[in-house]
Amino acid sequence: MSEDLGITVKKSENFSEWYTQVIQKAELADYTLVSGCMVLRPWAYAIWENIQKIVDEKIKKLGHKNAYFPMLIPESLLTKESEHVKGFVPEVAWVTQGGNEKLAERLAIRPTSETIMYASYSKWIRSWRDLPLLINQWCNVVRWEFKNPRPFLRTREFLWQEGHTVHATKEDADKEVMTILLEVYKDLAENSLAIHAIYGKKTENEKFPGALYTTTFESIMPDGKALQMGTSHQLGQNFSKAFDIQFVDKDEKKK
Repeated sequence: MSEDLGITVKKSENFSEWYTQVIQKAELADYTLVSGCMVLRPWAYAIWENIQKIVDEKIKKLGHKNAYFPMLIPESLLTKESEHVKGFVPEVAWVTQGGNEKLAERLAIRPTSETIMYASYSKWIRSWRDLPLLINQWCNVVRWEFKNPRPFLRTREFLWQEGHTVHATKEDADKEVMTILLEVYKDLAENSLAIHAIYGKKTENEKFPGALYTTTFESIMPDGKALQMGTSHQLGQNFSKAFDIQFVDKDEKKK
């Protein structure tokens, strides 16, 4: 048997090369002509399907429902919340032409879905009876912000789930943030993936653009670097004000 079929370096000596060899020789992923965009081969996609199944069951038990929103976001929507757009514009890929016609307005390929989803929420929510609204989306996103891709760790396009919920009070929203972090993400990492992680809050500089605060769980890779594995955000009223999401409460006052 050829030595090339096995791993030729030790993880402790050259983690980067070891990692690349594991992915290629286990036939998990393949590179493409588009820098930063990879093929998920069948073994890797099967892992993703299992993770997706576990998370999907957990969030549905908590009352969340799945939906799907467009991947193309008008620039006018993306720029509605100032901190959000400031944080994401540097890594947005834009569509400027359809067929032979130049578009009247640029369309962002979603880096995240707050703006496209909340435009719909503003139409759907009228009364306290409509709350909480618990919507989840399984989709892909594109973030065009780096030169050295790393399969599964740092790629321009990747698969994920993003839940976007609306609550009548800050207390309810705070509870939701921690429920997702600890009852869904922590349980997945520790009991299904056997990965130990550290749970806590991001600093002000590292929090999600437009959020009140961001909670996170992060693990340490063999080379000593921290890897962000998932986040749960409290967005406060920043987006609800920008998108005019209001409801008539039980006291008949609009909030």
